Amino acid sequence: MLNLLPERLDRILLLGAHCDDIAIGAGGSLLELCRAYPGVHVTALVLTGAGSLREEEERAALAAFCPGAHLDVVVMDLPDGRVPQHWERAKLALEDLRTRGEPDLVIGPSPHDAHQDHRTLAQMIPTAYRDHLTLGYEILKWEGDLDQPTAYLPLAEPVLSEKIAKLNEHYGSQRDRTWFDDETFRGIARVRGVQCHARYAEAFHVQKLTLSVAPMTGSEPAGFGTAP
Repeated sequence: MLNLLPERLDRILLLGAHCDDIAIGAGGSLLELCRAYPGVHVTALVLTGAGSLREEEERAALAAFCPGAHLDVVVMDLPDGRVPQHWERAKLALEDLRTRGEPDLVIGPSPHDAHQDHRTLAQMIPTAYRDHLTLGYEILKWEGDLDQPTAYLPLAEPVLSEKIAKLNEHYGSQRDRTWFDDETFRGIARVRGVQCHARYAEAFHVQKLTLSVAPMTGSEPAGFGTAP
């Protein structure tokens, strides 16, 4: 089996342009990873929403999506929809995180995302984290920018249901959005599940990775890998 995750997973870095991006794109994977690697250190940087209800929602949500993890959340006050105009502040925030330690895994938006804030952040990630395993999550929206992903994490039905329940519980400010509903979240997970021989899955985009091959021992934690 080829496992794309490091043998040890001590530090995860989560990056989002907006409060809720991380949980929508990778909430099920976070639940699985934090349970598979108890006590993992998780740092999250969100570029917009500081001082608002969105920040309160995000902090509570990420605590729920990272059970048992040592969690540090930073929410900035860049204006929603204007991240490209504040490129320098966002870049400095990423570079500051870079000085605080080496993450084993970076999870952020995909570089082909049509939303300007998501795309700008995604383009910054490899400038600060050049030699790191980086997974780009996807967010279904009106623009129709979904591309074919390259990595999958299968989700059992109870995990997907838990993800959806937590999204509804913690992001009340988003419930009037046309794309924020159970059918949307379950539908994309079902499509990605079909593509990796699972019932449900979250999918990611990987631009560059180094593979290592190790025999199965029967004791490996859940992780990304090839289909059986």
